[in-house]
Amino acid sequence: MPDPALWVLRGFDMHLDLWIATFKPDQDLINLVTAWVLSRFEDPFQGVRREDGFDNLWWGHVPLSLRDGTMVVCSYFVHERDRVVACNSIVPLSLPT
Repeated sequence: MPDPALWVLRGFDMHLDLWIATFKPDQDLINLVTAWVLSRFEDPFQGVRREDGFDNLWWGHVPLSLRDGTMVVCSYFVHERDRVVACNSIVPLSLPT
């Protein structure tokens, strides 16, 4: 029986695979982003913020993911009633120059 204290993650595996296939990050970055995603099981609100104008859309950057002026960001919907976190995207974001 699943732990009721944990959240259910949906779609993160698909978005991780897509990010890896598209951007070909190194293994250290893959491990870092994967560990961050897995931390959403315990607390999907940690280190992210709610996006104004969107119902339940949260986003944030993955700490320590900055490489060559680009960091990895993730957005997802949090459905508190069902304790479900549904991934919307995992993508690199370039810093302004």
